Amino acid sequence: MNLLAHAYLSFDHTEILIGNMIGDFVRGKQYLKYPIEIQKGILLHRQIDNFTDTHPINIATKKIFQPKVRLYASAFLDIAYDHFLAIQPGIYSPSEWKTHIHGWYYSIGNDVKDLPIPFQKMFHYMEAEDWLFNYRYPQQIEESFEGLVHRAQYLPNELDVFPLFENNYAYLQQQFQIFFPELKQFVQEYLDKNISS
Repeated sequence: MNLLAHAYLSFDHTEILIGNMIGDFVRGKQYLKYPIEIQKGILLHRQIDNFTDTHPINIATKKIFQPKVRLYASAFLDIAYDHFLAIQPGIYSPSEWKTHIHGWYYSIGNDVKDLPIPFQKMFHYMEAEDWLFNYRYPQQIEESFEGLVHRAQYLPNELDVFPLFENNYAYLQQQFQIFFPELKQFVQEYLDKNISS
């Protein structure tokens, strides 16, 4: 999953949030250098990504992107899912999202100097440009797609992936709405077993 989903699925536990958000920047056993609750967040991040990447719904859905972006299909799907999470009825209103997101920025910002340098650099832009809130807008998804294309080693910089999102919008949203409740339940059960131990 992408940034907004990892933040939301931390359920406002500060250390879990921090670990969950830096998960892509911590390799192998590097997580052991962090405090135990942040370690749990990093391990949760890995559990979320594994559950997402191996779920039959997503294996099928990412085929929308595979012909154009091949091995990067999962990353584009993750970004698309952040959009649908942001606008999903019954989670938060826009003002509630804003409140939660600013709280997440504040919590991360308090400890950001102790986090991986590449994450620190990304977080500066994430907060300044309010990525997490703006995922509700297709323009932010387009910009995120463009950023991913430019960072991807094996994709040409001029590649335009956003039309795949636009042209398959209803299907992608439907797949998200089927998948995400399963992921949320998985995370809640995982945290129930691990957060207080």
